[in-house]
Amino acid sequence: MAITRLLIANRGEIALRIHRAAREMGIETVAVHSTADADAMHVRLADHAVCIGPPAAKDSYLNVAAIISAAEIAHADAIHPGYGFLSENAQFAEIVEAHGITWVGPKPEHIRTMGDKVEAKRTAGALGLPLVPGSDGAISDPVEAAKIAAEIGYPVIIKAASGGGGRGMKVCTGPDELETLMQQAGSEAKAAFGDATVYLEKYLGNPRHIEFQVFGDGNGNAIHLGERDCSLQRRHQKVLEEAPSPVISPEERDRMGGIVSQAMAGMGYRGAGTIEFLWENGEFYFIEMNTRLQVEHPVTEAITGVDLVREQIRIADGKPLSVKQEDIEFNGHAIECRINAEDPWTFAPSPGLVSNYHAAGGMHVRVDSGLYAGYKIPPYYDSMIAKLIVYGRTREGCIMRLKRALQEMVIGGVKTSIPLHQALMNEPDFIHGDYTIKWLEEWLAERQA
Repeated sequence: MAITRLLIANRGEIALRIHRAAREMGIETVAVHSTADADAMHVRLADHAVCIGPPAAKDSYLNVAAIISAAEIAHADAIHPGYGFLSENAQFAEIVEAHGITWVGPKPEHIRTMGDKVEAKRTAGALGLPLVPGSDGAISDPVEAAKIAAEIGYPVIIKAASGGGGRGMKVCTGPDELETLMQQAGSEAKAAFGDATVYLEKYLGNPRHIEFQVFGDGNGNAIHLGERDCSLQRRHQKVLEEAPSPVISPEERDRMGGIVSQAMAGMGYRGAGTIEFLWENGEFYFIEMNTRLQVEHPVTEAITGVDLVREQIRIADGKPLSVKQEDIEFNGHAIECRINAEDPWTFAPSPGLVSNYHAAGGMHVRVDSGLYAGYKIPPYYDSMIAKLIVYGRTREGCIMRLKRALQEMVIGGVKTSIPLHQALMNEPDFIHGDYTIKWLEEWLAERQA
């Protein structure tokens, strides 16, 4: 049965992005929202809207019963989770399918496997993906951990098996501090994710963060849509992304793309996924897989011409991939700036009333945002309020266009990260593509010194 009414289990710019793709496919949309988001743009534009609870995410956007009830009330035949919230919750996916509703996402078992970082690493290794040297799985014995650390060489990093965002991660430079840091990482992980399990990996000194976009039809066919460079990060949170990466050659792209698409085909993977690697000295090392759409998906859309959300909906509807690997062409360059409602230098949140708003425009300039003048940015959710995506035939042309677009972008009444992005556009290291995952924090520290 074809999807005719899609419930969007999310908020903000991604909810609006999904709404637009669905409407272009002739599919009605159902917006769910907390009381804090009653005036949100996606709520205003959707065909149907259902309030699912008070502002706190746990009582609304993470409230499975409320979302399923909203789907029943609105007669939705499919649910798209966007990213964040319940997008990588295997139990939610199972509940959706148990209610006879189409889940626009990967198979629940793949979400569960890749959501456990230890199991994800084991699975990735079995599928032929290159791994960072480290423990085969969870580790709790300090003696065994010390033995592994000595074999792979210090520094090592202790990581939480569940969750992300930099919590439950500790860098250990020598054997004297290993046991203490393991205990600290486990305690952090327990507090943040309810799971104290940790594992050990070689700590790479100065890598880049390179991720590959993959798509599978669930029946053993899969493609890749190239890589994105997400190395500009602060506290493990991405700030700016670009595609293609300035350091990856077409030969490397074809080689690694072939490996990841073959791995996804072997899994029988369904829908959109992103395989994340650390890259150093020409070598890729698998770190994790995200079984959902990524915030930075528009840069891939810009250089390939493929609408990733439309493709997600098509595959969930039982249709085959609309493109074959040989159809994918990589043209030009795209950069995305994440614009947050926060102080650009201290990163303190800055929610409040948007007094005036003007989106940048012109050729090859895209703004994904639910903002409008008079909108009140609520303090309860992630601070990202817009994404500015710019395309150019060359990376140099893309940067020049982005400089112009950042000057045009007006968001009044609140502080935003636009000045940070403007400063980055003038940095020689960025202009030359010469940066790693440590670069931004070191640059910020120098500015504040």
